[in-house]
Amino acid sequence: MDDKTARGNRLGLLIVGLALMVLSALALARGAGAFRQQAPARSPLVDGTVRQPFATYDPWLWWVIAAAGIVLALFGLRWLLAQGRRGKLGGMRLDSGPDGVTEVDTGSVTNAAAAEAGTHPAIINATADMIGTSRHPAVRMKVVVAEDAPMSAVREQLGGVVIPHMRQALETERIPAVARVSLEDAPRRPRTVA
Repeated sequence: MDDKTARGNRLGLLIVGLALMVLSALALARGAGAFRQQAPARSPLVDGTVRQPFATYDPWLWWVIAAAGIVLALFGLRWLLAQGRRGKLGGMRLDSGPDGVTEVDTGSVTNAAAAEAGTHPAIINATADMIGTSRHPAVRMKVVVAEDAPMSAVREQLGGVVIPHMRQALETERIPAVARVSLEDAPRRPRTVA
């Protein structure tokens, strides 16, 4: 989940939370009898004033409610799809000028980084994705490491070799990186009999 999606989630939850707090405060106040001039606290919520619009605008009100439900369902579907969006960065413009434009396919850079990470004997498998924007790129890596491997060697391979080479390829001074490391049994090497 990228920063834009997380910001949208926080804003949506804030709005829903505030609406629920206001509605619950109104319900508590009505139950406590704060609105005595309108109706007694024990009267039903769905009375003649609520039923009247349904009787007056019988066919159209239900269509409006159905349309509002469809709109809410579409917003919910969009929200669900946004949760799964990875926000991969497809390409980056490194330089542009009168002589032309220099662009790089980030998939090639991340594939090269994953392959370079996999050259270390402790790393069983590695994948990488570039996320963010062209101005502020970042790297997410998934690394599978042998259980008996020292983590300092893996950290040195990623932080001392792979990430500096990515910075050099992308011509940037800083590139934030997050590596998710999982441990597995080291693969057994086949024995050869001579």
